[in-house]
This record gives sequence, C-alpha cells and structure tokens, in this order.
Amino acid sequence: MREPVDLRRQRILAVVQSRGATRVSDLAAELAVSVVTLRRDVEELAREGKLRRGHGVARPVLPETERAAVPAPPPTADGGPVALVVPERHAYLYEALHGARTAFEEAGVRIALHIAPTAPGAEQPIVERALAEGARGLLIAPRWRSSATEEADYAWLSRLEVPAVVMERRPRRGSALHAVDTVCTDHWYGVHLAVEHLTGLGHRRIVLAARDDSPTARAIRAAFTEITAEHGDVDKWAVALSSPGAAPDPGAESAEKAIELPALLAELGATAALLHGDVDALMLVQALRDGGVRVPEDCSVIAYDDVVAALGSTPLTAVSPPKADVGRAAAELLLRRLSDRSAAGGSAGPVRRLELLPALEVRGSTTRAPGTSAVPASTPASE
Repeated sequence: MREPVDLRRQRILAVVQSRGATRVSDLAAELAVSVVTLRRDVEELAREGKLRRGHGVARPVLPETERAAVPAPPPTADGGPVALVVPERHAYLYEALHGARTAFEEAGVRIALHIAPTAPGAEQPIVERALAEGARGLLIAPRWRSSATEEADYAWLSRLEVPAVVMERRPRRGSALHAVDTVCTDHWYGVHLAVEHLTGLGHRRIVLAARDDSPTARAIRAAFTEITAEHGDVDKWAVALSSPGAAPDPGAESAEKAIELPALLAELGATAALLHGDVDALMLVQALRDGGVRVPEDCSVIAYDDVVAALGSTPLTAVSPPKADVGRAAAELLLRRLSDRSAAGGSAGPVRRLELLPALEVRGSTTRAPGTSAVPASTPASE
C-alpha cells in the first residue's frame, strides 16, 4: 500500500531535522520513492517554510530563536549562481533558455541571466564579470555572427576554471573548444527532413533563402548544399541571402546580395523553397504573393526555426528544432558537472557533445509540385 503523502513528508522532515543537510537521492532511496517524487516533496516543504533546499540537498530550518542569533548566509553559501549568457533579441535561443531555466529551478539552483549585446566579443567581459561575482558554472550561447568572431572566442572559453556548457553551438572540430561540453540541434537532419518532404511531393528544383549571420545559419547552408548536390531527385538548387541584414557584416560589400525570391524561382524554374529563419520566411512569403506567386499552389515553402512560422496567414510548414529540450539538456549536463565537481573524489567523466533531432511540422504551405499527382493508394510506389 502506498504511503500517504503527508506521512512521507513528516518522515522527510524528521530525517532532515535529525541529520542536517541530506542528499535528495539518499532520502529517495531510504523512503523507497523516486527522486522526482522526493524532489517535489522537498519543494513543497520548502515553500511551506519547513526546510530549505539547495542543489540536490534538503536542509533543516533553524528554530526562530536560533535563526535570529545566526547571521544570514551569504548569497554564495550554496556555491553561487549559474551564469546564463544569451544574445539580445534572439527569440529562438530564448525558448532554449526557458528549458534551461526550468531544469535549474527544479534542482534548486539559482541562475543569473546575462544578455549580450550584438557587438563582437561582447560575451567575454560579461562572463568574466559573472565569474568575479561568484558564478560557479556557465551556460552560454554566443552570438558568433561570423566564423572569425567564433574562432576568437575559442581560446578564452576553453580556459574557464568553472564547468561550462555551450548551448546550440557546435565548435569547429579540432579547435580549442572541441573538448568542452556542447548541446545542440542536429541541423543537418533538419534540412534532410525538409528536402525529403519536398522531393516526396514531386519538387525537383529547390531554393534555400537563408541567413548567414549565426552558426545555425552556416550549418543549414552547408547541409543544404551537401544534401541537394547528392540527392537523386533534385535537378537544380540555389542558395541565396534571405534579407539584407542577415549577413555577418551587413555594411560590408558582399558577393551575395539579398534576393528577389520571385525572380530567383522563375530563373531556376523552382517550385519549392526552404527559408531561414521564421521572420524572414513570413516576409518572403508576402513578397511571393506580391509578385503573383501563390503559396503553396505555385511554390511550396518550408520555414526553419518554427518560432512564429505557424502564425502566418498561411501557417508555414516548418523544421522545428527541440529548442526547450536543448536548453534543458544543456542545464542537466551542467548540473551533472557541478555535482561531479563537488562530490568527494568525484570524476568529471568524458566530455559530451550532444545532438538532439528536430522534427518537421507539416502545415498549409506545402503541397505537391505543379503538374504532378499523388500516387494512388492502391498502386505500389515502385510501379
């Protein structure tokens, strides 16, 4: 018979008050419940003011008479907060940030959020200041607008003296940052999903209109070039800049200009487009309509990011990275590093480079290519 919740929580209080700080995992084993259940009990008892919680531990609350005689612990008594550093005005990473925040809050770990401005190299002084203020770990998603700014950050990030996890970024292989924990989306697979969906609908000429001002954009461009060049069902393909401000240095002269998508589709004879990111995709769809190109009747469109793709007048089919899950996985990896570091004789373990697969959300912006028809359900596809 399952033990009543109230009785179990009374036992938790009794153990913590008699032993002092006690690991949540030990309590769970002793009371024969899951760690998740025990953590919820501890959180509820902490909300009621009956005990205190820290990173993976439950602590007793001093009696009122003793509490007044003992000075309050400093903010870093539990090891200090974890610093979270993300770029300003970046809705995609803010969704990942939400997933990370949830994981840290569930573990009872304080976070200090830092928003990095767009200037190159903005993250380093922010991180240095956060560490000077007592941060015990770092979760960071650098902007890295260009490959050069990315490379410039490798050295100092690799020398940090606290556990760090790089989120939604994939450092260059063999670089100084290769041996740092990373959690990101497998964008190659996302592009693969998009191309397979379009070719499955009979589209053989496809355009990618993409940004070029982030590691995600560069990964999508490289994947599209590789996949379409080798795909047996793609006759022609092209890559173009999605908007004037989407370049690494919008003010510099570049061989690649922002596109007139209707003209490019006509020139290539393309009937489908993959557009990165969502806001650019919605604007480009409007440009298509203004140019007399109907979506999806004349041109099927897939957006990449799926932050606001579903909100268009025609909801856009979209590659949807697991943004919140990436943030949660990154936070959980950092929590593991912090736990390993604080455990007596703990081992840091191997560096981890985790990739999560995106999904394809099919909506109203894709259909079969003009002039093609669906294979009848009764007819085998090989015939």
